[in-house]
Amino acid sequence: MYSHAQEQERKQDGRQVVWAVVESDIGPLLLAATGEGLVTVAFHATDAVRDKVLEGLGSRLGAEPVQEPGSPLLAEPIRQFAAYFAGERRDFDLPLDWSLISGFNRQVLRELATTVPFGTVVGYGDLAHRVGQPRAAQAVGLAMGANPLPVVVPCHRVVESDGGIGGFGGGLETKRQLLALEGVLPQPLF
Repeated sequence: MYSHAQEQERKQDGRQVVWAVVESDIGPLLLAATGEGLVTVAFHATDAVRDKVLEGLGSRLGAEPVQEPGSPLLAEPIRQFAAYFAGERRDFDLPLDWSLISGFNRQVLRELATTVPFGTVVGYGDLAHRVGQPRAAQAVGLAMGANPLPVVVPCHRVVESDGGIGGFGGGLETKRQLLALEGVLPQPLF
């Protein structure tokens, strides 16, 4: 716990990191935010996953993440995720904290976030071409795997050019569920 003085200093430094676990159609998600915006979305937020994510966030951001589901920093992300999974929202309109990703990976993820809308997909090679690196399809795949903001930055919409679903950090079943939610794949029968 922080003393009041430490808490004030932490907030003034802009390093406040708050988090909550929310239920979704694809299992529990850990959402974390800073004063800049949403910084992390983690799939399958079991206790072990949560602890690993929070430890990584603390060391990368230099601030101890605080569980605060009622934080104003999380209110809109939580609301928009609920609307997305309810089929009431197609796009996320949230401030994002990009501090966990840089260079080529950030360039590719920003391109993805702004040019691949709900209900569409793009190939790894196509996305590489869009950022001026036409031979970097494999690097695009690595960037998708390093995405700290899945769903919001829709790496589930990146697929193989031969029609294969491709990989996914949240697991292939999660990717299938997200693509079905967006109408790209048929909903599973059971």
